[in-house]
Amino acid sequence: MQERKKTYSAKTIIGWREWCAMDDLALPAVAAKIDTGAKTSSLHAFDLEYYERKDERWVKFMVHPVQRHKRPEVRCKARVVETRKVVSSNGQAERRPVIETTLRMGQHNFTTEITLSNRDEMGFRMLVGRQTLAKKFVVDPALSWALGDIDESNIYPEIK
Repeated sequence: MQERKKTYSAKTIIGWREWCAMDDLALPAVAAKIDTGAKTSSLHAFDLEYYERKDERWVKFMVHPVQRHKRPEVRCKARVVETRKVVSSNGQAERRPVIETTLRMGQHNFTTEITLSNRDEMGFRMLVGRQTLAKKFVVDPALSWALGDIDESNIYPEIK
């Protein structure tokens, strides 16, 4: 029996928290917790409003992109890919809209699926799960901001 050889491409090392940007959603910087235990990625969203556009389901929503701040509030909109049942870390099951957007982490730009959920009580406004990380990154839990650190107050002057 012939053994299959696995091929691996070089992966970027990231830390347990990294900055993410979603230009499609007008979100230039969101601090994200990297969570290999979570299957899907999740973005803090509230005031969700569904609507139809060209026979497709869309959602308008608000985001507080800065941890521990209610300002700024960014209005976003995206096409809903599907609605998915997600079990959160506290064991609660919730039906969440899934959107597809371009995510930027450091110099890496790629399309990924993200669920929308109110993460006001969570430490991070975004969680990056293993489906997003697969084939691109290796996580070193001893690192933070391995792809570069930023000063949020330069991006969101409302928090100064």
